[in-house]
Order: sequence, then structure tokens, then C-alpha cells
Amino acid sequence: MNESKTLKIQASDKCMQAVNDFVHSMLPAGCDEMLLNQIDLAVEEIFVNIAHYSGSAEAVVSCDYHISGDGSGTLTLVFKDSGKPFNPLDKADPDLSLSAEERRIGGLGIFLTKKFMDSVEYEYVDGMNCLTIKKTLLHG
Repeated sequence: MNESKTLKIQASDKCMQAVNDFVHSMLPAGCDEMLLNQIDLAVEEIFVNIAHYSGSAEAVVSCDYHISGDGSGTLTLVFKDSGKPFNPLDKADPDLSLSAEERRIGGLGIFLTKKFMDSVEYEYVDGMNCLTIKKTLLHG
């Protein structure tokens, strides 16, 4: 089984709830609370960065949920914007051995996104930043 949807939305903080609602609409009923929190954090990190830094007026969020024959489910989210090319995966991970005061500002959200998701990939295609995250939700 495969279900896919796409949302075109203004790249603005005020649209964050609509993006979360869109992603949640694709998740299976009874999704594990910890997984849901991890997905929410990743979605918020990526969308807020697009809204604040991309310079793009619009974002496109594509969501695909695939259930394989063994009952495992994979959620794939693709975030696209036409802002200036920026690969957040090129940024060095924060040094967590330093205190919060000693660490450089920024980078913690994408670090957590990489830790929580099964995969995070970036590419710049046809004038668009494309950040793809995947997470396995069910185990058969």
C-alpha cells in the first residue's frame, strides 16, 4: 500500500500548524508518541528554517507513506523551496561536550533531525532545495 500527498504552502511560521496537520494526516492511527515527537521536531526544524532563511515565499511538502508486505511502514517527507541553495547537512554537528554557553548558536535542530530520522538527504535540483527525511514507523 502506498499513499502520497503534496502540500504547497506559504513559507511562514504562521503555517507551521497546517504543515504538522498535513504530516499527521498521513500517519497511521495510534502512532507511537515518541516517534511522533521525533517527526514533529524534524518537521518543525526544516519548515521553520525554510520560512526564516530560504528567501522563498512558498514551500512544497510531499509526504509518502508506504506499507510493505511485512507490515513495516516508511514515512518519506520531501521539503522543497526555491530559495538560495543551502545544504544544512554540510554544517558540522555541534560539539555536545561543550556547555550550552560555549557552543555556537545553531545547528542543534538539524543534528537532532539526523539523529531521529532513519535518513536525511539533500539535493539541489531544478532551482529547488530538496531535503528528504525518512522514518520507519511500524515493525511487522
